[in-house]
Amino acid sequence: MNLINQAFAAEDAVPTPATTTATTAVVDPVATTASTADPLFMNIAMVLLMGVMFYLLLIRPQQKRYKEHNLMLGMLDKGNKVITQGGLVGVIEKNISDSEVLIDFGNGVKMSVMRSYILGRYEDSIPSAAANDASKKKDKSSK
Repeated sequence: MNLINQAFAAEDAVPTPATTTATTAVVDPVATTASTADPLFMNIAMVLLMGVMFYLLLIRPQQKRYKEHNLMLGMLDKGNKVITQGGLVGVIEKNISDSEVLIDFGNGVKMSVMRSYILGRYEDSIPSAAANDASKKKDKSSK
């Protein structure tokens, strides 16, 4: 309702050439178009920025970890001590195929495990502080 009243008021207030003053404003159609295009450009820029941030923070690091894990799995060989995703620790006894290994978990327990379920080498999985403590205990017991 207010918009209609303003339109009628503007129609009534059309200045005649004799009463034109410096206070009347000229509407520039190019400036109006540019101001309406700015929010559209900003929205597109924000969507693109969020897409780039999503890629840099989530997708790229995951791809890097995946490549490193596949490289580590390819380097595993007989005699490597590994830890599975279930937390079991054992020694690779035999490579059955490219995707499967036979792991000896001790006490005569041997299991065929898919390579993709191997979390990593045991030495790489334990924290360095725990590894240092274990080596100190071995040194004390040997003395």
